[in-house]
Amino acid sequence: MTSKAASENIKLERTGPDTSAIAEGLRSRFTQTGWWHSFELPDGRKINGANTIDGLKQRLSVFPIPEDLSGKRVLDIGVWDGWFSFEMERRGAEVVAIDNVENANFLWLHRELRSRIDYRILDVYELTPERLGRFDIVIFLGVLYHLKHPLLALERVCALTKDFAAVGSFTSPDTGPPNMAFYEIDELGGQFDNWCAPNPSCLEAMCRTAGFARVDLLEVNVFGSSVGCYRHFAAPVVSSDPAPRLIACLHPTRLGVNFSVQRDDYVSSWFESDVETLDRDTVQARVGAFDARPVFVAKELGAWQANFKLPPGLEPGWHEVRLRTATSGWSEALRIAVDVPLHVESLVESLKITGACDGSTWGELTVTSPFMSLWVSGVPENGGRDNIRVTIGERRCQLDYISPWQRATPTQLNVQLPPEMKAGGYPVTVAIADVASEPVSVQVEI
Repeated sequence: MTSKAASENIKLERTGPDTSAIAEGLRSRFTQTGWWHSFELPDGRKINGANTIDGLKQRLSVFPIPEDLSGKRVLDIGVWDGWFSFEMERRGAEVVAIDNVENANFLWLHRELRSRIDYRILDVYELTPERLGRFDIVIFLGVLYHLKHPLLALERVCALTKDFAAVGSFTSPDTGPPNMAFYEIDELGGQFDNWCAPNPSCLEAMCRTAGFARVDLLEVNVFGSSVGCYRHFAAPVVSSDPAPRLIACLHPTRLGVNFSVQRDDYVSSWFESDVETLDRDTVQARVGAFDARPVFVAKELGAWQANFKLPPGLEPGWHEVRLRTATSGWSEALRIAVDVPLHVESLVESLKITGACDGSTWGELTVTSPFMSLWVSGVPENGGRDNIRVTIGERRCQLDYISPWQRATPTQLNVQLPPEMKAGGYPVTVAIADVASEPVSVQVEI
């Protein structure tokens, strides 16, 4: 029996003795026919696989996928015999079908149906927007529990999804808080590639953590769980309140507005709102074309802070960030840079320290506390802690603050002096990428 067939039967075996006869019947049928999916060809021929056509239609029906998919791109990951792919093509979609092994049944059907499906042999971890493009709908059924890195796989799925992903997986029957069983070798059904069994709430939580803005648990049965994953929030029922007033959007650890989809980046936003009580369920973020659910919302010193994952799948460039509450429209936008390279050529002529003073007393060119403030012209809009370096003498300073960027206005940098600094005169230099400013002399009197 093939790996896929065995693993799908395992889902039935784990449901207990009441379904053992069903599991044995499916196992026998697959062994006899060699097909996992059933088909009815246009000329009336029928292929009776282990999964009936009615069962396949029912599994698909739990997801809100339209009957007419004309003009839509659909990706089917883990296609196997291909019933879902051919059904999407029947509905008018342009389909890309992916599996990690070539399936003779799929190839035969592809010829018989004169299909135009783009069939590729790829591993799920190889799937990127750069390689495949983006899809209106992604189908990801019966694959997740076969993966050693399920959350990474869901992030790849999210990055490929423009609108909606249908996710289904074998799940444990535990109805409690999110948890997942891990199988090191072949503990689950004696099969090596059955790696994990999340419970339904864990499957939901992983889909949200992967970057989907909204996740709906659609069905839980003896075979597993089905969730609908959306890149966008539903429109508010009412929009009666004023929109939030966005103050700043920065990288929480690197400061500045420089972000990358190559890392697990999060965005820290600060805003004001007339709504007195807000939480993760009532604040929504949008970056470029995709929405994001906050992982943290709190009010500090009169302003609200909301942190959220940088949505997967953003193209390199500048993207607008907006916020709204459950009862408001979207805020005005602030921009962040996603995988935007520094323009070193523009730094060579413009990078210059225009002012230096003590960060506490504001005494110019004389520092009497452990803090120093600099004003620097020529700092690019996507300057941050990851690409700005301040040195005093031969020592690197810790960068604590970068003022919001304004065109033709020097940027304020606040730094902490190294604790071992001794009194004396030192040159201070600001460097960005491989370009360094001319030094400015500062007197330290600590």
